[in-house]
Amino acid sequence: MKINKSRILPSVIAIAILAIAMQWVLTQPLHAQDTEVTTEAEAGAVPVAEGKTLIDMYKAGGWAMYPLTLLSIGGFGLIVYNFVAVRPEPILNTDVTIQVDEALKNLDIEKAKTICQENPSPTTTIIEAGLNRVDVDHYDPELVKEAIEESSAEELASPYILINYLSVVGSLSPMVGLLGTVSGMVKAFNVIEAEGAGSAQALAGNISEALITTATGMIIGIPAMFFFFFFKNRYGKITSRIGRIVGDLQFTLSKATHGRA
Repeated sequence: MKINKSRILPSVIAIAILAIAMQWVLTQPLHAQDTEVTTEAEAGAVPVAEGKTLIDMYKAGGWAMYPLTLLSIGGFGLIVYNFVAVRPEPILNTDVTIQVDEALKNLDIEKAKTICQENPSPTTTIIEAGLNRVDVDHYDPELVKEAIEESSAEELASPYILINYLSVVGSLSPMVGLLGTVSGMVKAFNVIEAEGAGSAQALAGNISEALITTATGMIIGIPAMFFFFFFKNRYGKITSRIGRIVGDLQFTLSKATHGRA
């Protein structure tokens, strides 16, 4: 499916806004819930924990956060792109199909082809493929139907590829997060083996790495899978309408050729 540069622009702007927002959010401190300070704490017996920023949490997540970052950027970009691309009007081009229908009523095949060429979209490309095999004097509906089916398979597969990539992001993100979890737990057990269970600070860091990567993978994967099914269902409705539109045009053409005979 051909997408104009003006339709890609909102995706670029949205990604830029996300980058700026993330830069601001990552620098904000994350404070634990306030508690009453005991007399011993005031005396210095109990140290007060400092607030951590999201960037600190990011660093604590270890190596797995880097592929998860790439997956999050890719998933967000695909969501924005599909919101722009997977819409009825750019795909169906309803106003143009009405003009094609009027041309076919008059058996003006060349005019119908010209209209399709001047208004490119998946629907008009499919219609044009069928019109290329129309012989008004010896009209064969089977040849037209075959051409439409061949073109439909090619035209309607391209947009679904980008929808399907959301499924890839949704499946890979939790798996990468789980791999980071395993890595963190292995490090924790290595610390126990080397220093014993008394090294609480080292253990806490490794366990924190494990939990952060798991949570990050799920945070990325859940929205990606939701929007995958959302856009899949939306695209399925649009493609079913394409079949109805093309079928109506075939009926108009058949009726016009029989009326001419």
